[in-house]
Amino acid sequence: MEWSVVGGNGRFTVGVSDSDGRLSVSSMQLDGSTVNPPDVSIARADHGGQLKVEVSGTSHLAHVTKVGDDWWIHMDGRIHVVRMHEPGSSEAESTQGGMSAPMPGTILEILVKQGQRVREGQDLVVMEAMKMEHRIQAPRAGEITRLHYSVGDRVDMGATLVEIGD
Repeated sequence: MEWSVVGGNGRFTVGVSDSDGRLSVSSMQLDGSTVNPPDVSIARADHGGQLKVEVSGTSHLAHVTKVGDDWWIHMDGRIHVVRMHEPGSSEAESTQGGMSAPMPGTILEILVKQGQRVREGQDLVVMEAMKMEHRIQAPRAGEITRLHYSVGDRVDMGATLVEIGD
C-alpha cells in the first residue's frame, strides 16, 4: 500500500501484518528508501468509525472516516489526513490548500481571517461533530485566501471550510 500524509512530503510504502485481527506495521519505505517502522498496531474498536491504536505501548482511540481517497483520522485532539495511492500512480498531488470537514457538523469558532498568514499546524476552525470538538489545522504555512462558512453554519462531510494560498 502506498500512502502520503496530506501537507507532508513524500510517499510511504507500508508493509502490514495481520495477527488475530490486529494490524501492525512490519516495514516502511519513504520514497523508496527503507525507514524504521514505528511500533504501531491497529484493531477495530467496539463502535463503527473507531479504531484502537497502540503506539509504543500506549493505547489511543481514533475516530476514522473516509472521504474519496483520503482517510481523516481524529486522534488525541488532532486531525490527520492520509491519502491512499494506487500502485504505479504518479507523484503525490500537491495540496491546493483547501481544508475539508472530516464529518458533518456545525462550525463553532473561526480562528482566522481572510488575508491572515498562518503557520503549519495552526488551528483554523473549531467544529462540533459527533458531540466532540474537532480542530481543523493548517496543513502548511500560507495565507488564508477564502473562508467558506460562518459560525453556526452546518457543514457536510468533505465540505471545503478554508482555503490557503502561498
